[in-house]
Amino acid sequence: MTSQDATSIAQLATQLRLVTDEQVRECWDELDTGIHSPESLLKLLERKGHVTPWQSHKLLRGDTDGYFLGGYRVLYKIASGSFGRVFRADDPRTGADVAIKVLRKRWGDDPHKVELFEREGRMGMSMHHPNIVRILAVNKDKPTGQHYIVMEFVEGGNLRDFLAIRKKLEVKEALRLLEECSSGLAYAYTRGLTHRDLKPTNVLIASQGVAKLVDFGLAEIAIPDHGETHDVSVERTVDYAGLEKATAVKHGDIRSDIYFMGCVFYEMLCGHAMLTQTRDRVARMNRHRYEDIPPISAYDIMLPPPVQSLLDRMIAFDPKTRYQTPAALHEAVKKVQGELEGGPVQRSAPAGPKSVFIVEGHPKFQDVFRDHFAKQGFRPLISANPGMAVHKYEEQPYHALIVDAGTAGEAGMQALKRIVKESDDMDLTIAAVLVLEENQSDWVDQVPQHPGVAVLVRPGVTLKALTEKLHEMLEQADTADA
Repeated sequence: MTSQDATSIAQLATQLRLVTDEQVRECWDELDTGIHSPESLLKLLERKGHVTPWQSHKLLRGDTDGYFLGGYRVLYKIASGSFGRVFRADDPRTGADVAIKVLRKRWGDDPHKVELFEREGRMGMSMHHPNIVRILAVNKDKPTGQHYIVMEFVEGGNLRDFLAIRKKLEVKEALRLLEECSSGLAYAYTRGLTHRDLKPTNVLIASQGVAKLVDFGLAEIAIPDHGETHDVSVERTVDYAGLEKATAVKHGDIRSDIYFMGCVFYEMLCGHAMLTQTRDRVARMNRHRYEDIPPISAYDIMLPPPVQSLLDRMIAFDPKTRYQTPAALHEAVKKVQGELEGGPVQRSAPAGPKSVFIVEGHPKFQDVFRDHFAKQGFRPLISANPGMAVHKYEEQPYHALIVDAGTAGEAGMQALKRIVKESDDMDLTIAAVLVLEENQSDWVDQVPQHPGVAVLVRPGVTLKALTEKLHEMLEQADTADA
């Protein structure tokens, strides 16, 4: 290749806004004079962090599209499946990392596939839980016509890769990951969602060790109505279909998720897949594949009796014998954890620095609260909008809540109720104080009877009294969590 070839590559990279003129000039200076190949220029750009190997490969091929999607810069491919590919990307304006799932082009002309893909995105955007990968946007890229979903980027890897290195996990670690996964499942089910594709590759393990469920792409919307479930038919994995056919239940049965969560737990404990692995569809649908499970003791694993009972119930062939809801499973996991620790199960405090959200509509009082609680060692979050308190809690649970119903009105009390319920769903402690005006004192009967909720009625509500009540409640929560 000639120097013109390298120059053409540099011009293409600049035109595509992958690099700046200054970055290219810097590389030319380091390369000095002479004839240089496109590869040598790109390798230098890679070493400097200006382009990725994935981008270099596309540049060498002369590709002119696919570097950006919806304003995000695509860096490299993370994973691929029959439905779509997942890329790591960043926002050039902020540098924030995201993951982008792109629907394969061959499905782009299929309205049904597009509908499933977009619905996955919309469903995911409604979920805000620390153990579910957050979906940020769903859209179609106008220049390329590609459909894509923007997701939270989880630094780490999936459970399959984790087990490839670790082989198997200690019981306590496996229980912790199961507790986190079941917490995410329970949260999703309160919103009428099942996962439908639970397996180790759909459990991401963040670098901090937290488990996050990903890919509700085969989920089904199930709306409970007097004990019945109305399903919107979508494609099912063969494994789910085989289990549900063998056990004579309707597709979309939440107990199927519990069974396959048990398969994941089994593999965490012994390092071997619970179900016989085969690509043969007929064999995968065979009843005996789900019924005749090798006991975990076959791998020289002896589990504590409570853990063995937990596993057995999750993977019971008879659906009636399994846990009936993810919430019931979640409670069972916490109970087993408590038994192994030798004490009762307790709620935990939210992660992160001690924070308080204050719903207050008066600007002057906002400033007073902000300064006062910052001095008290809190991270204060303040808004006049009660809905923002709910949104922030779903995004990142905080430790305490103060709602001034005098300025927030009925909406403030409803927000408090919802946040308390969210804390219960996530088994987190909360210290919530509702401040009422004297003419609102009859609202007391509508406030949840909950150990984490207190009501103060004006007059007589001083900043000192409010602070003391909040500290008292937080100390009680800390004692309960200890």
